[in-house]
Amino acid sequence: MSGAAPAPALIARDLRKLFARPNEPAVRALDGVALEAHHGELTALVGPDGAGKTTLLRLAAGLMRADGGVLTVLGVDVAADPQQVQDRISYMPQRFGLYEDLSVAENLDLYADLHGVSAAERAQRYPGLMEMTALAPFRSRLAGQLSGGMKQKLGLACTLVRSPELLLLDEPTVGVDPLSRRELWDIVRRLVAEQGLTVLLSTAYLDEAERCSRAIVLHQGKVLSQGPPAELAARAAGRSFVATPAANQSARALQARLLDRSDIIDAVPDGGRVRFVRDAPQAPGGPSGPDVLQGLTVQPVPPRYEDGFMLLLHDNADREPPKSIVVARPVGGMTDAAAVQVRQLTKTFGRFTAVDRVSFEVRRGEIFGLLGPNGAGKTTTFRMLCGLLAPSAGELKVAGVDVRHAPAAARERFGYVAQKFSLYGPLSVMENLEFFASAYGLRRERKRTRIAWAMEQFELGAHADATSSQLPGGYKQRLAMAAALLHEPEILFLDEPTSGADPLARRAFWRRITTLAEQGVTVIVTTHFMQEAEYCDRIAIMDAGQVLAQGSPAAVRESARSTAAPEPDMEEAFIAIVERARRQQVAV
Repeated sequence: MSGAAPAPALIARDLRKLFARPNEPAVRALDGVALEAHHGELTALVGPDGAGKTTLLRLAAGLMRADGGVLTVLGVDVAADPQQVQDRISYMPQRFGLYEDLSVAENLDLYADLHGVSAAERAQRYPGLMEMTALAPFRSRLAGQLSGGMKQKLGLACTLVRSPELLLLDEPTVGVDPLSRRELWDIVRRLVAEQGLTVLLSTAYLDEAERCSRAIVLHQGKVLSQGPPAELAARAAGRSFVATPAANQSARALQARLLDRSDIIDAVPDGGRVRFVRDAPQAPGGPSGPDVLQGLTVQPVPPRYEDGFMLLLHDNADREPPKSIVVARPVGGMTDAAAVQVRQLTKTFGRFTAVDRVSFEVRRGEIFGLLGPNGAGKTTTFRMLCGLLAPSAGELKVAGVDVRHAPAAARERFGYVAQKFSLYGPLSVMENLEFFASAYGLRRERKRTRIAWAMEQFELGAHADATSSQLPGGYKQRLAMAAALLHEPEILFLDEPTSGADPLARRAFWRRITTLAEQGVTVIVTTHFMQEAEYCDRIAIMDAGQVLAQGSPAAVRESARSTAAPEPDMEEAFIAIVERARRQQVAV
């Protein structure tokens, strides 16, 4: 009929997918899902770990078969003709298969060969892809030598070597820095705005979902909400506030106290203040009687998508508030004593200088954030701090021990949570804890006591017999932290511990970190999620192996203030500081 709206690009009706498990009930990854994604729009899938986002994308790509229901993609029943769907779409999974021993150009050619892209089509598409991803100067560079953000852009370019009608992206910005995240989003939005491409993506970042035309919230295989992000944000109208901490109180401490209240749905540090969501619309002062907010400046703010998301989960899910953690041997709060001392730290690989005369100190009981773009040198610095990599020059002391000369003695004083979680997938939760306890030299009664402490504090009892590979991401994170704390270290090193974690897991993680710091444990963390920098007492921003800015989050934000950004948030400050340094380097 003339003028009739086209059918949605993707339609799911009563979609079901089960995964069988030996000796256990099947997992309902998708349980009666009904949703739509429209042509020419950017649609986001969001939800906690295990919600079913990746399963839905894999079904849409024809890589798996549903156990029930109907899934139509571009007017085609995927179950009936998956090949026809695959010929018309492109799919970029979380771990896109780049060939690291091939150059950028060779990777593009390989994927063009796989998709049957002719030489004429390549000549037409390659220049646009190179310009769009800014990879033209790196055509001959091996993929394995690219930064994380550049690898993601190359993966996207390989996905687009042909012209798809639908683009499926599974968490494309996980593990990339704010600069690369912004660049990837610019590319995706241009594809939608200029080419009319239909994009369905999953994301762990709710600010990304807020930029989409539609957002679909999945939880335990069910759809809780779908529609324009503003609709879900409106659920928090009259409930969203910001509070300014007292002069002697950190935003992190105020946030922790708010999260402990039953009438507070959510609270996060936000630009030196704390943004929080109440369980019902009410005056900022709240109920009469003692109140953590009394005497503080509290102001209502317009609700955002994240506020509505947290309310939705609170209303539809059995969710306990984030838990604190109690260490067996607290060593007091923050002091001026240095837990970590770094002086002129340098690391070279042949002619390449990865870390260039870096200096900083971390006080006992402090949370210190080490930030930087992919390839900035922060991971190399981190590995030297942990005694995993020998410095080329400089001084490095951890808990008073010279790491260069006594790395084994230093390692006894700290715990380390690696970016990919150094867990043993085939081993159960209990077996992982027993292994790490033995590795740390714990024996007999102390070993049993510390494992019991870890199981209780991190609430792992229900998963004691599950293998770590079967755990949802949030529980893998808990287990990795529990293992790192078994030997009661004074210092905890965390390398991007929340990469890809959902908002609930991130809040639970930082609630535990806050209480660890309050009990005197020193925490050094790397992260690409700039909101998390607000939890830190001090941060250092690195790029090209050097420290560009150092100080409290407030001081770093202040250093990035400009007429264009008079009140920058941490992500804006990070980007401004890095871009300013790069411009100065080019000018030299």
